[in-house]
Amino acid sequence: MKIIMVMAMTLDGKIAKTSNHFPDWTSREDKKYFARVSKEARVVIMGDKTFATFPSPLKERLNVVFTLEENPKEIEGVKWVKGEPEDVLKDLEDMGYESAILGGGAFINGMFLDHKLVDEIHITVEPKIFGDGLGLFKGDFDVNLKLIDCEKINDDSVVLKYNVVY
Repeated sequence: MKIIMVMAMTLDGKIAKTSNHFPDWTSREDKKYFARVSKEARVVIMGDKTFATFPSPLKERLNVVFTLEENPKEIEGVKWVKGEPEDVLKDLEDMGYESAILGGGAFINGMFLDHKLVDEIHITVEPKIFGDGLGLFKGDFDVNLKLIDCEKINDDSVVLKYNVVY
């Protein structure tokens, strides 16, 4: 299964000020990019803190949400999961999915990278600086990337696309 991490970050590498920071700071073009690629993949994987920042589940996509909660509330379009990411991906493959978007947050991104499950990383760099805040990944890594594309999506923002080299 192909996993593409798609995130927006500030110029100083932050994805949010706090874990409950609503992602309203990204450009309209970034939101359109995320919507397009996630609808193509049909699956978005995220942590429950990231999911909680959305007013409702992402439509036209399966929202796969990692949680530690024992009995999460059933919500249409949401698949609550826990455990090893390889097991979750196997389950998604058994359901017929071939690719998924990894949409954060830092802990989930780090877990998938640590397990060598991220194939590509698409980062929208937005013209903002937060200073303090959450980075793209939680963990200690030394991973090489190969630039495959750089796309200017508006006057001030770019999407950098990388292959992950393990």
